[in-house]
Amino acid sequence: MDRFFMPQFKLIGFKLKNKTTNEGGQSGIDCGSLWQKFEKEEILQRIPDKLSSEIFAVYFEYEGDYTRPFSYFVGCRVSDDAVVPAEMESLLVPAGKYIQLQAKGVMPGCVADAWRGIWNSTIDRAYAFDYEKYDERSKDWSDATVNIFVSTK
Repeated sequence: MDRFFMPQFKLIGFKLKNKTTNEGGQSGIDCGSLWQKFEKEEILQRIPDKLSSEIFAVYFEYEGDYTRPFSYFVGCRVSDDAVVPAEMESLLVPAGKYIQLQAKGVMPGCVADAWRGIWNSTIDRAYAFDYEKYDERSKDWSDATVNIFVSTK
């Protein structure tokens, strides 16, 4: 596990309308539907001033630990002065301390397995802003690598 400080960055994309929860697999359904919207509406191609084609999935506004409701956002990193299109939203991920882990294998199961491992770990989590970063290594869903950043105290 790599530990490091991450500076603040801005994303443009979409947020779930309501918070979701891991209870009963609800977050898998809700977050999956947001990803489908992102793909179907070709949001990646429509985001202005992208710094790369990496896609970030952010978990934030936790109401407690991983068993409680939280917000979810999918988007791309953009320049600080990027103008947000009317049909999209922005999210400012604040600077903070993180541990970086990797999910490897068949998507989306490998990411879900990685999170189950995080939930059962001894990581001193901050429950601030946690995120996954999808890049070239995650395009092949049969053999993907996804970096997961967990905010720590």
